[in-house]
Amino acid sequence: MVTASQLSPLKGEAQVEKKPVKFSNLLLGAGLNMFEVTTLGQPLEVMKTTMAANRTDGMMGSVSRIWARGGVLGFYQGLIPWAWIEASTKGAVLLFVASEAEYYAKRAGANNFVSGIGGGMAGGLAQAYATMGFCTCMKTVEMTKHKAAMKGEKVPGTMATFMDIYRREGIKGINKGVNAVAVRQVTNWGSRFGLSRVAENGIRSVTGKDEKTKLSVPERILASALGGGLSAWNQPIEVVRVEMQSKKEDPNRPKKMTVANTFRYVYGTSGVKGLYRGVAPRIGLGVWQTVCMVALGDVAKEMVEKATGEAVTAKH
Repeated sequence: MVTASQLSPLKGEAQVEKKPVKFSNLLLGAGLNMFEVTTLGQPLEVMKTTMAANRTDGMMGSVSRIWARGGVLGFYQGLIPWAWIEASTKGAVLLFVASEAEYYAKRAGANNFVSGIGGGMAGGLAQAYATMGFCTCMKTVEMTKHKAAMKGEKVPGTMATFMDIYRREGIKGINKGVNAVAVRQVTNWGSRFGLSRVAENGIRSVTGKDEKTKLSVPERILASALGGGLSAWNQPIEVVRVEMQSKKEDPNRPKKMTVANTFRYVYGTSGVKGLYRGVAPRIGLGVWQTVCMVALGDVAKEMVEKATGEAVTAKH
């Protein structure tokens, strides 16, 4: 194990500065995430999840299924409270853990690129196990649970569904699929950071800008959107996650679902095409998240700085 004394810089070496995690940064992250998920974020999430759970449906079939389930409100299933809890907390977890991991990686001698990816991956892992596991599970349950109303029965509410799962299956039940969420988050943040940086370098090369010159807002949106869109290569993990958390009725599914046997089940029943179901709305979701974080970031930054009285230093 590496101790703090071993990480101390040698004489003459530049001191690695630890960036403080400010309340203004957390407020900005939570605010932007809440806006993103409440606008187009949740409808795209519902479409992505519905397609991943019902792999014989195309895009229009998925839209029809969602509309039949509740009209316009069907596209916002799972928003309150699960998507709001996830949106308001995941940024804080990411910033705290990513900042710490990046700091110690730099102290150990890693360059900015490697320490940035490492910090993002560590933050993504923490996100999954701290809040995203049970939030994604409950959102998926809301989107895929059998509608008892079709039989004339009373539909259980959100909290009633949560408590029912907790009574029957405990903490494991409400965190079902959390390992798949963790794999997705780690690969998401690692590849999104790396691919966005590659895209930025390409844009700088085309426009003749050096490393010190700031990219314009459209250029930053393009780089981040490319990074977010291309990071959807790991969609099979997302489909596995949805299948593990889904409440749809299928007697052929494994009784005790793990990432490995769920992957085999999805591949066996739906092939490679099934493993990439829902990738189009997921790419759209990545682009929308980018637009919110980059295009609205500066406006939101000014509002947060006025409200808190401290400068925002986070890069969202």
